[in-house]
Amino acid sequence: MKIALYPGSFDPITNGHLDIIERALKIFDKLYVVISVNPEKKTLFTAKERQDILEEVLKEYPQIEIIENRVLTVQKAKEMNATHIVRGLRALTDFDYEFQMTNANRVLDKSIDTIFFMTDNQHAFLSSSAVKEIARFGGDISAFLPPYAAEKMLEKTKKSAQ
Repeated sequence: MKIALYPGSFDPITNGHLDIIERALKIFDKLYVVISVNPEKKTLFTAKERQDILEEVLKEYPQIEIIENRVLTVQKAKEMNATHIVRGLRALTDFDYEFQMTNANRVLDKSIDTIFFMTDNQHAFLSSSAVKEIARFGGDISAFLPPYAAEKMLEKTKKSAQ
């Protein structure tokens, strides 16, 4: 069985993330979608809220398991018997960061490899940060997020605006 981890903050999951997930499922038998919890990073949604959103959005994929992670990604990959880490690339700036992380991970554990997917052109500009900003200013986010994630984003931004 080919097992991979797809780590991210997923704050919230975007259509770009969904594109990477669907393409990874063509290669891997099991995919752990891993909510990375970094106490240094300020998120809009709690880890529990992100898990709930991911579970709803990804419920049609039985080969996906959603888990939370508070350790190094390579440690979690080893723990879950994964051989690969899935990452998405949008632009050259992503490549710089991912190149550094992949090399560091290879030093930590050579048995875990990273596989990159270039994002679809229609999602190349898309980031959770950009979507959050559009939502905060009342813009239409329906083209950027799965419907349930968009609904939760609108609820959250309305609450914080009050």
